[in-house]
Amino acid sequence: MPNKLFLTLVCLLSATCLFAQTRGHEFGIQSDNDSFLAQGSDRYYTNGIFFYYRKALTVKPTENDLQNKVLGFELGQKMFNPQSGYVRGPFDIDRPFAAYTYLGSTLNFLYKNESNLKLGAQLGVVGPAAGGEPVQKLIHNTFGFYQLNGWQYQIKNDVELNLSAEYNKLLARASWIDLTFSSYANLGNGFTGAGAGGMVRLGNFNQLFNSISTQSTVSTGGEEKLLHKHEIFFYYKPLANLVGYDATIQGSLFRKHDDPNSLEVVSEKKPFIFSQQVGVAFTTSRFAFDIAAVFHTKDAKEMIRSHQWGSITGFYRFK
Repeated sequence: MPNKLFLTLVCLLSATCLFAQTRGHEFGIQSDNDSFLAQGSDRYYTNGIFFYYRKALTVKPTENDLQNKVLGFELGQKMFNPQSGYVRGPFDIDRPFAAYTYLGSTLNFLYKNESNLKLGAQLGVVGPAAGGEPVQKLIHNTFGFYQLNGWQYQIKNDVELNLSAEYNKLLARASWIDLTFSSYANLGNGFTGAGAGGMVRLGNFNQLFNSISTQSTVSTGGEEKLLHKHEIFFYYKPLANLVGYDATIQGSLFRKHDDPNSLEVVSEKKPFIFSQQVGVAFTTSRFAFDIAAVFHTKDAKEMIRSHQWGSITGFYRFK
């Protein structure tokens, strides 16, 4: 399955080369799945699919501190199930069945001092309207996986409005290694929380205002100021996360969950999560790829195990 998805991603991105002339725009696809790590699991954050479009905006002469500015749009879906997609009943559910589908936009301000502030907003839905059950059934039927049972207990429908802010700042750099401070904050009726940590890069990387690390490989300027024409580097990104609310675990923020006639199964979130991401990123004159493994501690108190997944992201820059 991972090989088929990866080849599909490459083919889709390669098809756009007929129309490519410059690097002011980019289209990308990201696929997350725990099967990418080849450990035979199908639990917790089990699948994610995301489509991105980004456009470099012109930096005005009055914006003296800015080096780059990027507007982005995205459409995505995240899917969650318990330790298995097949449960005998509610007593087997250690993390709720849930899906979150959303449409979002971001505005990324990238400064000459190699800091950036990325602001975002998402409008989405959790529950059956998010389409988690039919998508997971399609995946399992297509690739011959086991039969599913348990989506009747999923989180109920709820509309989510979420705001986000991300801040990164270069701390130190040598010729082949650098260290960046990373942080974020989320606020909304779907997801509220904050996190901070760092990122270490080893290899050939560009400044944070024109790098795949900060989703800024598109720009309206030339490439003469880049440290490297092509990036290729390994990275390690640990984050400490405080969780205020998670609708994929706790359900609707404004609805009670004590109805004895309801099949909905919710859980209690963990207030602290430690996450680690290890990956390799590389770019060419038109393509950009990021391949990573992500490791999370438990995010619900009833969870039996921690969880991990693989992530494959590809972009193509065009006119």
